[in-house]
Amino acid sequence: MKILLLIIEFITALGLITAVLMHSAKGEGLGGIGGQARVFNTQSDMESGLRKFTTILAIVFVVSAGILGVFYYTSPCYWTRYLCKYL
Repeated sequence: MKILLLIIEFITALGLITAVLMHSAKGEGLGGIGGQARVFNTQSDMESGLRKFTTILAIVFVVSAGILGVFYYTSPCYWTRYLCKYL
């Protein structure tokens, strides 16, 4: 179960990074200074679908991280439990 959750979290992390980088820039940036700001404010179907996909990936990532944090954290020495016997 833990390995499955770690795999899900790893895949969603990579997918989330990729999806965020695929979004188009929404800010005016330096174009707003010279009056060359974005004229068209419409959102294409691809951008809308990408936004929904990014939202779903973010929710899956947060839920899997929460499950891992709540159910698999047993003590402060969780990752070093073998070393804690000798401390």
